[in-house]
Amino acid sequence: MKVKETPQDDIKTFRGFGTKALYAVDENGQYTRTPTSGWQVEEVVLRDVVDDFAKLAEHAKIRVVKGETSPIEYYMNKNYMDLPALARGMGLAKWRVKRHFNPDVFNKLNQKMVQRYADFFNIDVHTLKNIEENF
Repeated sequence: MKVKETPQDDIKTFRGFGTKALYAVDENGQYTRTPTSGWQVEEVVLRDVVDDFAKLAEHAKIRVVKGETSPIEYYMNKNYMDLPALARGMGLAKWRVKRHFNPDVFNKLNQKMVQRYADFFNIDVHTLKNIEENF
């Protein structure tokens, strides 16, 4: 895309946050950063992704209450993450994080690991462990 073709659709998602940078080709054929106020297509996709995560979080919430998964899965989806992103953020292998979705395993996690998850999700331990109180 050329600098002159950079979309400036003033999407709602960016309002109040300014612009973001895209790389486009300038008049000399070189890639350069150029500001954009957004692209309508990008906003549609972003809203679909946000809606998908909201649905996943809602399903996880029901499963937490039923004792089928741990609160970690709910907060992962609520924070727009997938398993690889959460594992990377926590500095753990994916299999370990997925194992922590098991309520029995979650309930046996040591305080330090529970605190790491709480810190990562920017909540306190009580909120993480007593998720049913928030529903």
